[in-house]
Amino acid sequence: MTRLLLTGGAGFIGSQLARTLVAEGYELRVLDKLTYAGRREHLHGVDCEFIEGDVCDEDAVGAALEGCETVVHAAAESHVERSLDDPGAFLRTNVEGTAVVLRQAVRAQVGRVLLLSTDEVLGELLGEAHPGPLAPLRPGNPYAASKAGAEALVHAWRKSFGLSAAIARCVNCYGPRQHPEKAVPWWAREALDGFPVPVQGLGSAKRDWLYVEDLARGIARALERWEDGATWHFAAHQPQANLAMARRVIAACAEHSGHRAQVSFLPERRGQDRAYALDDTLTRRDLDWAPQVDLDEGLRRTVAWIADEGRRLWS
Repeated sequence: MTRLLLTGGAGFIGSQLARTLVAEGYELRVLDKLTYAGRREHLHGVDCEFIEGDVCDEDAVGAALEGCETVVHAAAESHVERSLDDPGAFLRTNVEGTAVVLRQAVRAQVGRVLLLSTDEVLGELLGEAHPGPLAPLRPGNPYAASKAGAEALVHAWRKSFGLSAAIARCVNCYGPRQHPEKAVPWWAREALDGFPVPVQGLGSAKRDWLYVEDLARGIARALERWEDGATWHFAAHQPQANLAMARRVIAACAEHSGHRAQVSFLPERRGQDRAYALDDTLTRRDLDWAPQVDLDEGLRRTVAWIADEGRRLWS
């Protein structure tokens, strides 16, 4: 049985990765600082060893790596709007923290490291062609820049220290256990509570929406079919303008509660990018992966979790 260290495993994506990796047979150790978006409760029922610690702490990371053959590095600051107000926190966790994980992985002679990244490192979509794994990085906000920096460190550690490492980028994820500062749970909480659903600007910014379980399956497949130096793209091909997505969330909430909320409009977010997207052709072919949960079903599952557990957890 492979022992795997998952950083950030008490967060949104991390807690789903924890469930999926345990189901795949990994002996799992989770390292998480338990910041505002990470909750110990997210790992309820998951058979794993939990260590509370910061990825920027050399000693904590070194201790967590003892005996591990694989690292999935998912710990990150991830909210764009927070990065506009406090870029330093993002540089510390996403860049310095990644450097610590890589340094300690080399010291511990870990076999492989997979970094979880984002479509935002490629910047705003230009034209209709979706960027592939070799597209140039053009981050347009401090969060995206910090993740681009983390990717650069992975490449540097591969070449300089011989570390076997790969990168996984994904489009916007949604699903259970996501912090309500993010769009889908924010909109769903407002709609379920009978309030107007807030949309920034005209709601014309477009994103591709991937259910979190589908991403976690893809990460597990990337580990199973390991390719040193690979950059895997995980996309849903379910693009929605924010206004259209908000209305789909409203419909899912109405199906659950019987109440249909209205939309309210807020000022546009600073530095809003028009659209993001990924070309995941190689991922689908080489990993034999594709999403299994369509958008409406994913929203029904997400709304049900928010109504039954999420509002209590985030109250």
